[in-house]
Parts: sequence; C-alpha cells; structure tokens
Amino acid sequence: MAKDQLYYDGQCSLCMTEMDRLRQLADPGLDLIDIHTLGDAAGLPDRETLLGTLHLRREEGAFLTGMDANVAAWQHTRYGWLWRPLRWPLIRAVADACYRPWARWRYRRLYGRNPEGV
Repeated sequence: MAKDQLYYDGQCSLCMTEMDRLRQLADPGLDLIDIHTLGDAAGLPDRETLLGTLHLRREEGAFLTGMDANVAAWQHTRYGWLWRPLRWPLIRAVADACYRPWARWRYRRLYGRNPEGV
C-alpha cells in the first residue's frame, strides 16, 4: 500500500514533539521518516534541502514543502480540519511568511549555518 511520507528532522526537539503527536494520531496512510536515518535515496531532494524545511511526498510522488507539507500531514488525523484554515488565501500568506523565517532560524540554531533554498 502506497502512503504519504513525511520527512522530518529527528534532531529537532520541536519537530520530534510534533512527530510523536502525529505518530499517536495519524491513520495508516502516513509514514513518518527521520531524515537522519536515510541513506542516499533515489527520488528525494538532497539531505540539506530536506533538513531545511518539512517535506511530504504524496503517495503518487508529488512533493509538498513547508506549511503545505505540515497541513497535509495533519489531514491524516481527525484534527486535520483544524489545520485547513492555514491554507486559506489570506491566512496562507501570513502562515507561510511566519514559517519560512522560523525554518531558517531552526536550521541555523541546530546546524550553525543557513539552509540552502529556504
């Protein structure tokens, strides 16, 4: 059975808190994958790109990143409806504008340099 796959940073305590919660609540259609456990995987962005922002690969192969990935992952839980407003046009712009600097800050804090492409 094909599943959506959410790639997360297992060295980030905030990320781990959210993944632990998703692990408890998500349906079987979502796999949570720690980027640090991956080898060289065909069809995936490079490790630094994956670490720079949240990535979700849909079962058909398309990638979502950032808030799109987060909201899509939560759709695998009974609480997905709470996350959907983050993709409404006006709220989307604000949510994305907040996520991008946070993702850069998180990466710098953990890895001591700016992420590429975020």
